[in-house]
Amino acid sequence: MTPAIELRGVTKRFLTPSGGVYTALRDLNLTVQPGEFCAVVGPTGCGKSTTLALISGLEPASEGEVLVLGRPVHGIAEDIGYVFQTDAVFPWKTVLDNVAAGPRYHGRTTGQARSMAREWISRVGLSGFEDRYPYQLSGGMRKRVALAQSLINEPQILLMDEPFSALDVQTRALMENELLSLWANTRASVVFVTHDLEEAIALADRVFVISAGPGTVKANYPVPLSRPRNVTEIRMQPQFSQIYGEIWNDLRDEVLVSYERQKLSGAA
Repeated sequence: MTPAIELRGVTKRFLTPSGGVYTALRDLNLTVQPGEFCAVVGPTGCGKSTTLALISGLEPASEGEVLVLGRPVHGIAEDIGYVFQTDAVFPWKTVLDNVAAGPRYHGRTTGQARSMAREWISRVGLSGFEDRYPYQLSGGMRKRVALAQSLINEPQILLMDEPFSALDVQTRALMENELLSLWANTRASVVFVTHDLEEAIALADRVFVISAGPGTVKANYPVPLSRPRNVTEIRMQPQFSQIYGEIWNDLRDEVLVSYERQKLSGAA
């Protein structure tokens, strides 16, 4: 089976304002299978968000290959949805027009796009809020709009960059369960970046641990927990604690390395 996403020996370098070169990723290898939900964890600055940018085509690799659905990525890749940490909604558009924007861009008539949008607004539990503007919504409701915006286009790949990190604990759990429910019906391949190891395990089929920068895949762990899942209840299972302990042993070392580097940098 052709992987949905494959990064082979990928290195990514950036020019710094001072004219130097910063290496964000080095010799990174990562494979995501069709329909697989993968989470990516690692210390701050290890290149997690850069990895998503490479998959989406927003950034080119300096070395190595990035393939999506078996094809090399050159420019913005098709069939990809992207949910960012910050709200990527149009503040001057209503919920209905925000969600309909994708189908309109892809050539649907206004009527078709709005009909599709109403269906997805219902799926994410926002029926009755079609005429509201983003400033009239709570943080959790805006995330529901963002999910509908991405999933209405039926992407084969969904990239998510800490999408729930700004939400309170209760809303975050609701959104995580909402995401799993929507994903179960679409079966897109998901790459979910998070700093929260518990969130990664609760959601994912596989967790990738990225080393302190320059980032590379230190290890990856399958998560053999049954589905469907409730992200709150699954944390109570003994197997969850066992998986957490195994991954944390790897992740903790990288977090400590990153922390010591930050201290040295601050002292300098």
